[in-house]
Amino acid sequence: MTTVARSPISDADIQRNVLDELEWEPSIDATHVGVIVDDGVVTLTGTVGSLGEKRRADRVTRRVFGVRALVDGLKVELPGEHERDDGDIARAAVTAFEWKASVPHERIRITVEDGVVTLSGTVDWHYQRRASEKAAAELVGVRSVRNEIVVRTPPTPVPRDVKNEIVRAFKRSALLDAQGVRVEVTGNKVRLVGRVRSWDEREEASRAAFAAPGVLVVQNDLEVTWE
Repeated sequence: MTTVARSPISDADIQRNVLDELEWEPSIDATHVGVIVDDGVVTLTGTVGSLGEKRRADRVTRRVFGVRALVDGLKVELPGEHERDDGDIARAAVTAFEWKASVPHERIRITVEDGVVTLSGTVDWHYQRRASEKAAAELVGVRSVRNEIVVRTPPTPVPRDVKNEIVRAFKRSALLDAQGVRVEVTGNKVRLVGRVRSWDEREEASRAAFAAPGVLVVQNDLEVTWE
């Protein structure tokens, strides 16, 4: 289970900083977004105009110093000009997937109902699963995405030196201080233990670990601390 240290700054400061960061981000219209903070736990309320905007608001909030956890209460309310019927969304998703090199479109099935896109099928890598979800979320008219894509078991086991490869990837990352992270590998599963300074670092650690060959599961038990 992930644990976090008590936030080093006040809830009022965190609230102000999150609001400022949301307003600073040009791809987000924060006019109808509210921010509630309780002991470092941030709750976003209100509405945004697209699913992509909702996801970006999450990402922007997580990178603010002092945020211990995030509760996303934002609702997607599509402007009239962004309304699309399910058929249009499905066709747009097929085209988007075909043009995205990181998405193995021939192995992904797309279902759309009331603006909710469900993705299923199999891929070889976790980054392909994430890329598929991201591509669908950015389409006009999409209200939410259900990602049921399965990362299939690789034909070969995780290489013996994958732990060292992950550690080296951590050290190369400008977004991650690798000194406080320990990597444990069991079969196709990687467990991350230790401390990082922000939720952004924690997310970056997961991303880097999933990039290793043969890794199917990443258990992220990193503690967020500001010491």
